[in-house]
Amino acid sequence: MNHSIFDVLGIISDFDEELAASHDKVVSTRKHLNQMDRLNFSVPNFSRGLDWLNVSEELNLGEHLKGKLVVLDFFTYCCINCMHILPDLEAVEEQFPSSAGVAVIGVHSAKFFNEKVTANIISAVLRYNIQHPVVNDENAEMWQALAVSCWPTLVFVGPDGQLLYSVAGEGHREKVIEFLKVATDYYADKLNKCDLPMRLEKDKAPVSSLSFPGKICLWSAKQSVIISDTGNHRIIVTDLQGVVKHVIGTGQVGFQDGSAKTAKFSSPQGVACDKTNIYVADTGNHALRQIAFGNGQIKVTTLSGTGHQGNDKNGGKIYSAQELSSPWDLVCSKTPDGEAPLLLVAMAGNHQIWVFFLADGQWYKGMSYPVGTCLRFAGSGMEENRNNSYPEKASFAQPSGLAISPKSSRNVLYIADSESSSVRSISLDNCKVSNVVGGERDPTNLFAFGDSDGKGFDAKLQHPLGVALLEDKLVVADSYNHKIKCVDLNTNVCETVAGTGQPGATVDPDNLKMCQFNEPGGLATDEVKKLVYIADTNNNAIKVLNLEKKSVHQMPIVFPKAVDQNTEGVDLKPVVKAAGKKEAASTLPDVTTRISVKQLSLNIPIELTEGQHLNTEAPNSWKLSASDDFSIKFITMLPSCDRKGELMIGSKSNTPLTHEVSLCVKVPQGITPGTLTLGLDLQIFVCLDDENVCLPPKTLHFKQVVSFTL
Repeated sequence: MNHSIFDVLGIISDFDEELAASHDKVVSTRKHLNQMDRLNFSVPNFSRGLDWLNVSEELNLGEHLKGKLVVLDFFTYCCINCMHILPDLEAVEEQFPSSAGVAVIGVHSAKFFNEKVTANIISAVLRYNIQHPVVNDENAEMWQALAVSCWPTLVFVGPDGQLLYSVAGEGHREKVIEFLKVATDYYADKLNKCDLPMRLEKDKAPVSSLSFPGKICLWSAKQSVIISDTGNHRIIVTDLQGVVKHVIGTGQVGFQDGSAKTAKFSSPQGVACDKTNIYVADTGNHALRQIAFGNGQIKVTTLSGTGHQGNDKNGGKIYSAQELSSPWDLVCSKTPDGEAPLLLVAMAGNHQIWVFFLADGQWYKGMSYPVGTCLRFAGSGMEENRNNSYPEKASFAQPSGLAISPKSSRNVLYIADSESSSVRSISLDNCKVSNVVGGERDPTNLFAFGDSDGKGFDAKLQHPLGVALLEDKLVVADSYNHKIKCVDLNTNVCETVAGTGQPGATVDPDNLKMCQFNEPGGLATDEVKKLVYIADTNNNAIKVLNLEKKSVHQMPIVFPKAVDQNTEGVDLKPVVKAAGKKEAASTLPDVTTRISVKQLSLNIPIELTEGQHLNTEAPNSWKLSASDDFSIKFITMLPSCDRKGELMIGSKSNTPLTHEVSLCVKVPQGITPGTLTLGLDLQIFVCLDDENVCLPPKTLHFKQVVSFTL
C-alpha cells in the first residue's frame, strides 16, 4: 500500500500525542521507529546542481548520508525563530557528531526573493557561525515533497532514507535530543560513522576590520560613531573620521559583565546612547546591556535579561529577573510626562515593543514603575501586521529597527517591521499603532513585499531592518532590496534615494542610484550636516550618505597603534585584505648616500584632489618591497619590524594640493656599495574638507633608486 506524505504526518502526529501521555518515552519511541521502518516512506533525494555550503561537494541521501540519522533543518535566514533554534542544533551536533552517525543538514527554503541568492545565504552562514552543511533549495522542492508548512521545521531521516519524525517551531531541544538518543541506540548496528566532506565557508571568507556590522548610532555629545560589530561580538566607538577610540568586548562570544577588555557579548545589534552611557541590544544573549563611561573607566553591566531566551510576553520584573527574547534595536526616550528616562526596545523574538525604565517613572493609564522594570509596551505577541488604537491589541512581525521623533516634534516611534516588510508607527501621545509605508491591509499577509516607490500601502519594501529620522523625512534601510529609501512624513510617500536593487559594493560618488549596498541593516543621521551613516552589513562596511550633495563615501575603520587604557589587552589589529594588481609606481628623484650612514631619510610628495586633506590621526604607513637581487638582499638584512613603519606628515608645500610626507629606513650593517631600487607602498587616509568625512584608505606606489658609495 502506498502512503502519501500526509498519511505519514498523521502517524507522526499520533506519535506526538502518545509521547506526551506516555510514562515510558523510550518504549514509545522504539515502537514508533519500528512502525516507521515497516511503513518505509522514502525521503526523496536532493536535486542535482543545488548549491551546497560548508562542504566540498554535493551531498546525497543515498551516498554520503546513507547509514546516518539525518536532521533536516528547514529554515530561512531572516526568520527569528530559525535563529532561536541554532543553539539547539549546536547542542545536537556536540552530543551527536558525525562520528556518532548523526548529520545535521540545513535546508534553506527562502521566504523572500533576496534569500534565494546563494551569496546572501553564505553571508548568513558566516554571520550566524553555522558549521553544518547547508543546501540552497531555492525552489523549495524538498519543502514541498515533505509538506513542510512553517519555519523552522526539523525532519528526521533514518539510515535507509526513511522518514522518521518531524518537529515544527522552536523550543524543542530536549525532545530532539531524547529522540536522537533512542534512535542512535535503535539503529546502532546500521549507523555510518564516517565524516562528511566538510569545507567551512568561514575558512574561505576574506577578513576585514568589521564583521557584519548590524547597527550604528551617532554619539553627538562625544562627536563619535558607535558601531555594533555584530559578527565580532563587540562594540566599537570611532571618531567621525572612523579612527577607533574604544573597543568594548573581547571579540569572543559570551555573556559577561566587566571592563572593556573583559566583557563579552553575543551578536549585539541595536545601540543607543545618552551623554555618558551606551545601551546595547545584546541579541544573542537576549539581554539589554549598559556601557558606562566615567572616571576614565568603561564598565559593562547587564540591565535586563538572563542570558537565555525567554517566552514571557508581558514582563514586569526588574533587571536580570526579567527574561527577554532577541532584542534587536533600542532607542532612548522618556516617560509620557517627560520626567524619567527609559529605553524603547524592538523585541524581535516576541514580535513586540518593550520598555525599560532607567529611573522610577509614570507610565500610561496612570501606572508607575520602579527603575529596572522591563515590560511590554505594544504588540500582542502574534506575528502579524495588525494596526490598532490599543497598543496591546496591535501586532508586529519581527520588529528590527527603531527611530523616535521628540515630543516637541511628532512624538512618534517609528518601527522597521521586517517580516511584514513595512514601516509602522506608534503615537506616543495616544499609543495608536499605524502603518506608514509597505505591507498591506490584511494583517495576516506577511508576503506583501516588493520594491516599489509609492504612498502608504502602495509602496513596497523587502525586509527593512533600519529607520532613522532626518527632519521631516524617515530614512529606511530597505535591506533585502539593497536600497536606502526616504519617506516624506507629511505625505507618507516613499522614494528610493540610493542603491541599484542588486547586492554589491560599488561606491559611485556622483550617482546615488548606481551605488550598491548589501543588506544594509542600520542607520544613524547627523541632522546638522544632513548625513546618513549606514551599517552596510554584508559588505562589512560603514558608508556615509550626504543627502544634500547626493554623494556616498565609505568610512574607513582605522585602528591606531595605541588606543586609551580602556582597550588595553583587546585585539585592535584590523586584518587588511590582500592587495590586487598594483597601479604603476611613480618614480622619485634618485638618492646617493654613503654606506656608513645609519638611516636613510626619504621625502615623498603626495598629490591630493581639491577639497581633501590628509587625516593626520590615522595610521598612514609605508612598506618596502623589491624585485632585483641586490634590493631583496638589502630588505632581508633588515628585521621585519624595520621593513615598514608610520609616515611622518609634514606641512603642505607651496602647491596647495601637495603634502610632504617622509619616512626613515634603517641601513643594515654590512651593506656594500651599489645601487638598489626600492618599492615604497604607502597607505594614506584622506578626508573631505567640508564634510569631515573620511574616504577608504588609498594605496600609493613609488619607486626609489638609492646608490650607496664608500
